Amino acid sequence: MFGLFFFILFTPGVSELLCTSSDLEMSYTFCDSTAHAFMFNLTPCSTMNKSAWKAALTWIPRSDIIFLKIVFNVWYDGAKALHWKEVICSGADDEYSVCGMLKGETLAAAFDIKGARTKFPKGNYSIILQGFSDDSEKNMIICLNFTMVVKQDAF
Repeated sequence: MFGLFFFILFTPGVSELLCTSSDLEMSYTFCDSTAHAFMFNLTPCSTMNKSAWKAALTWIPRSDIIFLKIVFNVWYDGAKALHWKEVICSGADDEYSVCGMLKGETLAAAFDIKGARTKFPKGNYSIILQGFSDDSEKNMIICLNFTMVVKQDAF
């Protein structure tokens, strides 16, 4: 089954169903209390797909993006399964288009998410994605909380 999920959120605390199919259900909310101008689109809505997910992102950041650290945490059925940190923008020789953006500019990007090649075991996943404008992780500029329910094993 092919699926598509798409969201625009301007108010915090709203939880929305993003995607549902015979093998996958995803929802999201922002985990901070600040309103965001944000849109995300992903296809297909399936963990059975053997290729990468196709994603499109539109975001208007609330601050200049000179430095950007991403922190990605995944829990599987309540146990921490992945913790990953990466400095995306350092202010020097940055390769990503988001680097150097000014507050209020619109980021529009399309990319592949290779995780669709992973065989996800059946269960509940909580995915927290945080973006910080400092290395000490004190100035959070975005925080997304995704819930992913894999309804059947892909094995």
